[in-house]
Amino acid sequence: MFRFADPLAFWSLVLLPALLGFYWHGRRRRRALLNQFGEHPLVRQLHPMASAAARRWKASLVLAAAAALGLALARPQFGTRVETVRREGQDIVVALDVSRSMHAADVQPSRLDRAKLEVGRMIGRLDGDRIGLVAFAGDAFVQSPLTTDYGAAMMFLSAMDPEIMSVQGTDLGRAIAVSVEALEETPPENRIAVLVSDGEDHEGGLAEAIQLAAGANVTVHAVGIGSPSGVPLPNVDESGRRSGFRRDATGEVVTTALNETALQDVALQTGGQYYRAGPGDDGMRRLLDGIGDGGRELESRQVTQYEEQFRIFLGAALVLLALEAVLPERRRKRALRMEVG
Repeated sequence: MFRFADPLAFWSLVLLPALLGFYWHGRRRRRALLNQFGEHPLVRQLHPMASAAARRWKASLVLAAAAALGLALARPQFGTRVETVRREGQDIVVALDVSRSMHAADVQPSRLDRAKLEVGRMIGRLDGDRIGLVAFAGDAFVQSPLTTDYGAAMMFLSAMDPEIMSVQGTDLGRAIAVSVEALEETPPENRIAVLVSDGEDHEGGLAEAIQLAAGANVTVHAVGIGSPSGVPLPNVDESGRRSGFRRDATGEVVTTALNETALQDVALQTGGQYYRAGPGDDGMRRLLDGIGDGGRELESRQVTQYEEQFRIFLGAALVLLALEAVLPERRRKRALRMEVG
């Protein structure tokens, strides 16, 4: 079967008439200039070395080379082979903590902003995997279902903020349970959840959620955001402006710290890994590298591959241009002597 992969490139052939017109105009211009010196036959006898036939041959070679280049640009293809194309990937649900403690600035610009930056980088490195997003605080819900539309996933990620949660607090157990539900349709061998949080858990029920994930063959990787040492929790209004720090009923400044123990326990009991993300730490990169070691076949299909043959026309164009370069424009002296004699 024969076809052209880029037929729009045939538009380049419209330059051929322009090139032909250029040579025709040059020939007329040259004849007009010679006629200024006298009659054309007489001037030709005075300048016998020039060969009109050679000039025509050289012009023909250039035009043929240009046509061959146009055909090469159109990428002619003939000859086929059948290949089996397999697409592999995994289903990954990222549960992102959007509780108010994520406003803490022990990592810059804040825990939440750093977490969204790291998750965004993770999404940017995916290739064929499906990604889903779960937002959680005192409750949890699916912010974005599993999808390979990474642009849409990034849009949903940017909208994740404490203000979207009707219940504040931090419920790690609920986040895990919703993530497990989001992976119900995924084959058991490739159910992956990523829990991104500062690890503070105010609701309980974590042990039951871990058992649920383990029973459903969901591997939960945990990513800690923040510093293990306590830092003041800032007051942040709906527009994102900070004004002092939050205080409890006794007037004491509320502090928040990264609870790595809880996150490490989640990862350990579900077969996952724990990583810390922050400036100078490549935890999310190492996480994605680890996830990338697996993968299941999502699609297998046979496709017909066409053999590219543009090199034939490109080679022909180069040969024609080389011939044009070596073809003399003047007649040989021996031939000239024979004509004169």
